[in-house]
Amino acid sequence: MDEVRKVAPVESARYVAHLPFTAGDLSSALIFARTLVRSLAFLDELDGGEATVTYEDEQDVHHRVFCSQLVANGRRCERRPDHEGSCQPRGGLRS
Repeated sequence: MDEVRKVAPVESARYVAHLPFTAGDLSSALIFARTLVRSLAFLDELDGGEATVTYEDEQDVHHRVFCSQLVANGRRCERRPDHEGSCQPRGGLRS
């Protein structure tokens, strides 16, 4: 039987996963990214409020997917950037 090894706790570091995809235009790319983040919102490790989209050949120009202002209970606003009206959490982007 294999020996179980105890590993010392390690402080978590933040990483960014780059996941290329195709879309017809920036608006469609942002919709895709919003849908992807919301479908993965159950993962505590995901900070969807920080999601951005870039053109493949312009990766230094980031387009925010969500407003991401902090609102009640440590949640982030899930409305689009530059939205009208007040910020509000709609489903649970974590800070």
